[in-house]
Amino acid sequence: MWLKPEEVLLKNALKLWMTEKSNDYFILQRRRGYGEGGGGLTGLLVGTLDTVLDSTAKVAPFRILHQTPDSQVYWSIACGATKEEINQHWEWLQQNVMGTLSVFDSSEDITSFVQGKIRGLIAEEGKVSLVQEDDPEKFREALLRFHKWFALPEKEKLVTYYSCSYWKGRVPCQGWLYLSTNFLSFYSYLLGAEVKLIISWDEIWKLEKTSNVILAESIHVAAGGEDHYFSMFLHLHETFLLMEQLADYSIKRLFDKETFQLIPALSDPLQITKRGLETHVRNEQFRAFFRLPRGETLVEVYESFLWVPFSHFNTLGKICVSENYLCFASQDGSQCYVIIPIREIVGVDKPDSSSRAVTVCVRGKRALRFSEVRDYERLANSIRRRCGATASPRHILAGGAGAESCHTLIEHFEDNPEEVALMVGQRDGSKAVSTEALMTVFHPQDAENLDPKMLKEKMKEQSWNIHFAEYGRGMSMFRTRKTRDLIVRGVPEALRGELWLLFSGAINDMVTHPGYYSELVEQSLGTSTLATDEIERDLHRSLPEHPAFQSDTGISALRRVLTSYAYRNPKIGYCQAMNILTSVLLLYAKEEEAFWLLVAICERMLPDYFNRRIIGALVDQSVFEELIREHLSQLTEHMTDMTFFSSVSLSWFLTLFISVLPIESAVNVVDCFFYDGIKAILQLGLAVLDFNMDHLLACRDDAEAVTILNKFFDSVTNKDSPLPPTVQQGATANSERTANSKVDITDLIREAYEKYGDIRSEEVESMRRRNKLFVIQTLEDTTKQNVLRVVSQEVKFTPADLDDLYGLFKRQHFLSCYWTMNSAALLHHDPSLAYLEQYQLAQQQFCSLFALLAPWSHCSSCHLLSLWAFRLLDENQDGLVNFKEFCCGLNILYSGSFTEKLKFLFKMHLPPAFTEIETERPLFSKGRKVSHFRSLSEDFSYFSRLNVSLPDGPEDGVIRKSPERGRGKVDLQAYLKQWQDELLKREESIKDLPRINQGQFIQFSKTLYSLFHGDAEEESLYRAVASVTSLLLRMEEVGRRLQGPPPPTETASAHREPTAVPETVSGLLPAPCASETALQPQEVEWSFAFEQILASLLNEPVVVHFFEKPVDIQARLEHAKVTQLKV
Repeated sequence: MWLKPEEVLLKNALKLWMTEKSNDYFILQRRRGYGEGGGGLTGLLVGTLDTVLDSTAKVAPFRILHQTPDSQVYWSIACGATKEEINQHWEWLQQNVMGTLSVFDSSEDITSFVQGKIRGLIAEEGKVSLVQEDDPEKFREALLRFHKWFALPEKEKLVTYYSCSYWKGRVPCQGWLYLSTNFLSFYSYLLGAEVKLIISWDEIWKLEKTSNVILAESIHVAAGGEDHYFSMFLHLHETFLLMEQLADYSIKRLFDKETFQLIPALSDPLQITKRGLETHVRNEQFRAFFRLPRGETLVEVYESFLWVPFSHFNTLGKICVSENYLCFASQDGSQCYVIIPIREIVGVDKPDSSSRAVTVCVRGKRALRFSEVRDYERLANSIRRRCGATASPRHILAGGAGAESCHTLIEHFEDNPEEVALMVGQRDGSKAVSTEALMTVFHPQDAENLDPKMLKEKMKEQSWNIHFAEYGRGMSMFRTRKTRDLIVRGVPEALRGELWLLFSGAINDMVTHPGYYSELVEQSLGTSTLATDEIERDLHRSLPEHPAFQSDTGISALRRVLTSYAYRNPKIGYCQAMNILTSVLLLYAKEEEAFWLLVAICERMLPDYFNRRIIGALVDQSVFEELIREHLSQLTEHMTDMTFFSSVSLSWFLTLFISVLPIESAVNVVDCFFYDGIKAILQLGLAVLDFNMDHLLACRDDAEAVTILNKFFDSVTNKDSPLPPTVQQGATANSERTANSKVDITDLIREAYEKYGDIRSEEVESMRRRNKLFVIQTLEDTTKQNVLRVVSQEVKFTPADLDDLYGLFKRQHFLSCYWTMNSAALLHHDPSLAYLEQYQLAQQQFCSLFALLAPWSHCSSCHLLSLWAFRLLDENQDGLVNFKEFCCGLNILYSGSFTEKLKFLFKMHLPPAFTEIETERPLFSKGRKVSHFRSLSEDFSYFSRLNVSLPDGPEDGVIRKSPERGRGKVDLQAYLKQWQDELLKREESIKDLPRINQGQFIQFSKTLYSLFHGDAEEESLYRAVASVTSLLLRMEEVGRRLQGPPPPTETASAHREPTAVPETVSGLLPAPCASETALQPQEVEWSFAFEQILASLLNEPVVVHFFEKPVDIQARLEHAKVTQLKV
């Protein structure tokens, strides 16, 4: 490897290096303790020194130095791991550089030329792979050590590396931690003791920062039932964050089958960099904080002051600029932030150089003044450029109207919000879309009604109108503590839909996608999928007591929103609880607005909640348990089993308390959720438990605790709700509540904010990441136990062997995903399938693993046999084999009887496993001719000299993709029939097997010879199979003659060649002669039944013994664990 030229003091270097070759300009040296005469005390000391100092010499003990005759300065220009590698560099210098150096007059010119040449070579090598690294030279050296020490595939991408200590027991081992796309690796070498550790990210259960008496601060990694501690980092927090990012990336890619198509920095696992990961995390935090659409990326950040007009002071904070948004967040504790869509910016005033200020004018006659901006001119130009870029065709009036007309149009729709629906959908299909919130249809407000509740509602509206006048209205509104206080007090019914859209960020999605929902409604209309069937089943279970969903108007709107979302996002489709959330959204928002609110909830605010495994909800439950231990320690001490809180709180998170609280109270919770996110739900959950602390501490069992909580939720009311009794869920229970003390939802929410409002959103996100690993691995462990329980009933492997097989199978599945996003396992992943189908192997991955584990792994045709086994086990011919099918095949080979093993091999030589195309090439060496026939029973040694050349199977095999896999449509009848066939499946009789034809039998015979190769009884096995083959052919010939004479043409041929055989077996099978004419294809086909082959082989004890002798599968499993990554 060529190195960036660096000065070397040769006087000191001679103590550690020995010169092997030299000339006037270059020296080739070898590290002391390596190569010839290495080892001993010198080797130990030098090896330890190289590891501790991170010297490249540890893995590259050869180097080349550049020198000039009249200089004492030497320059290192190349290193090598082997003598062959360093000699190649030496030869290149001799051929391409040495001849040129003689033309230079001075040593400086020679050195400059050599350095330029080497730098050019390095730049050429690193154009693609190292262009994004901060320090390409150091990274190249680290990459060399990484591949040398851990022997991982060359495709594995090293992300970064750190110096640290690994604690092995109570002894620290100083070494280097390498973080790559799929693995965490550590290497240490101290005084002959080598420590090497490789952990794949998908195996990690826990990743956290810890501290104790011995370790001030360390990183704890739990994987494979073992705990690993790393400490003494220079930048521990940076290292930990990067480890979290890599673990999260691995989980999303391998478990969630995420392809990151919209994130170029993560779309290719071979190009992952530290910078790309950090940028991705920064963008995610930016979008989450400001509730921006997916795809927005943080482009520029400026520190500045923002003039807050209502408070008459400047607040310090940061300006965050993306392509479509200008955002500001304070950093002085004022909790003030502003989101300005670029589309709403009217102009940017000329920057004020005296105060380095930039004034941004927003429609609605508002202006925001940012001062003390270091690069204020760049900020102003950036905003102007983006304002010009937003004038897309859909915003410009016909006739080429300019930006002024565009803003006029936007202001018109701002003043006339009822016309937005007309702008959003102009197609005929939009007529079916409801343009009114269901609450306004089924509960219109009476302006003349002046009862106390309605008066209080009007006062709330007036408070919000005053707030809008001071802080602004719409997307560019200032959001402060006062905004949160108004939210806690409850949002007025008339403003609820508008504020939900605003605070969730759904308004941005809706405005930037005009007509999208109407198109989805049209496209999804009439589709029949598993999701639509589930939607139809749950439609009438969604707030059935509310009048809006007792009519076709509400049910139809709910159906359209849920079906459209399932069509938009088939990965989620439809999940229970989505109907409850959507029904509440439809009460206060128009149909299209409800759709975009659902998008915001499912795809941004509650990630991974609505899928088959509800991982997001389980993660937040773990976060909730962690917060309970921290804030309600009395409760955790009393209730030792924390699973109670998980079971009782699941519906709280999935439905945002809608399923447990009356609707008039639940909407107040939803108000807080759209403003503060999941933090509001966690706070309220803590407040509920705290409110019932005394009763819960007195409980004797979980059932009693559940009863207490249910009674509490029944007692929660909203005394300010203006809804009539026919709409309020709790109205029918008023008589029952009189005996219990009522709890007002506003007071409960206020108490939650007062007691637990100091919980920061950043802390919640950190806890989410930390607990996600544990939740994922717990689910994976449950899946494994279910799979092993099912498969163990079908096979004879021990539980330990079956557990190892599952680990190898799962790892092989992941290997197909480690270095590509286009593997068959990813492209055809269907999360709706049962747990038995979640991990499957395509042809290439199956063949690699099956070849490692099969008893015939030593034979020359192992790959081809594995290919045929794959086709045989792929019963539904979808190009994928699941774990049960894989184990059943291995079980026959390891635990089956002689008949079962022979039948398996027999079926491997029948379609669809075996195809004639694969044996069309001659199986003998070209030019080989058989001059005369020798009976196999007389001379078996001929077969031991045969040079058989088996063709390789096609690279991708015969993979037939299932038309239903990965799509929304499901043929229920086909699934039911498949299930019925499985139940009625009977043991296959040998009489059911078809006869094997001529070409298939030839290959079957060759397979047997291949299996016997290398066995102690090889010659006896060859003789036995030759005898059986000869006997079967003669039996077939006798049977053919007894059936009648052949046609005249065939009779003539028979006189010349009584038992002619094809070219491919002319030397294998008996025939009276094997002349040149005998090598022509046989016109008369012959075939055998399985019973004939079985009966003949049963008469050969040596063959029966070969197939019935036990094979140690544990040895194969241990070998596979070591070599699986290297295959």
